[in-house]
Amino acid sequence: MGTQTFTGLSIAFKDIYPEVDRMSSIELTPSQKQILTALINLYRESESAVKGEDIAEEVNRNPGTIRNQMQSLKALQLVEGVPGPKGGYKPTANAYEALDIQEMDEPATVPLYHEGELVAEANVEGIDLSSVHHPEKCRAEIHVQGSVRDFHEGDKVTVGPTPLSKLVIEGVLDGKDDTSNTLILIIEDMVAPAEEPAH
Repeated sequence: MGTQTFTGLSIAFKDIYPEVDRMSSIELTPSQKQILTALINLYRESESAVKGEDIAEEVNRNPGTIRNQMQSLKALQLVEGVPGPKGGYKPTANAYEALDIQEMDEPATVPLYHEGELVAEANVEGIDLSSVHHPEKCRAEIHVQGSVRDFHEGDKVTVGPTPLSKLVIEGVLDGKDDTSNTLILIIEDMVAPAEEPAH
């Protein structure tokens, strides 16, 4: 009974405040984006509430700063606090929307290899190829779900095969952006089979 009343209230609340539902319009500061991205990555790895100290370590900030930022992220309904000894923070569905991350039940897995080792907790969610007309300067921007903290310039990275075109990209890391979980590769080799292999 209580639940029904609460559901009725929440629907009414959204009817009165439709902008609450329009999460993509939230403008996050770079710092909030970085903290929210770290929270989502850590939550994805552990599947349980994430402690502020762990987020602080991931983004090289002190725990006090994280606590303050979490208050504002909670006010934006992007984070919920979990009480108790195993407590911490969890991203809400709105957090994924605010960062334009699809919370997929069964994501199409595009493997990522770092120095020849499969990175189990990472999944490639986008590949942007730039300078395609100048193969000698060809770069690929790899958008990753998962932390890119352990990747360093000069590391060998392989992406793929992708589900549809079976594209495999091999390259050397030229740079990365921890805030948006992006790797920039200098492409050494790019292979896509001309046709589907016979079954």
